[in-house]
Amino acid sequence: MPDLGGLPAVRTSLSERELEIIELVATGLTNQEVAEKLVISKRTVDNHVSNIFTKTGAKNRVALLNWAMDNGKICRDGFNCCTLPAPGQHP
Repeated sequence: MPDLGGLPAVRTSLSERELEIIELVATGLTNQEVAEKLVISKRTVDNHVSNIFTKTGAKNRVALLNWAMDNGKICRDGFNCCTLPAPGQHP
């Protein structure tokens, strides 16, 4: 599996909900705030974040956001922004 900035490529694909949570985490929201925004429980968000860490190999939120930027899952201020296929579509 290729190594990208110290973190392995995704071991299994991320779900649409996991990608949505990554985007919200990237805006600086806490798990509680993500839960309120998505109208789900904080425990559900905690589980999603834990699963995301496992799938990406990230140990914390900073490492996760670095992974997400390196892999084109999020972009910030025009950095690393590219046209990506919508979830469920193949390039």
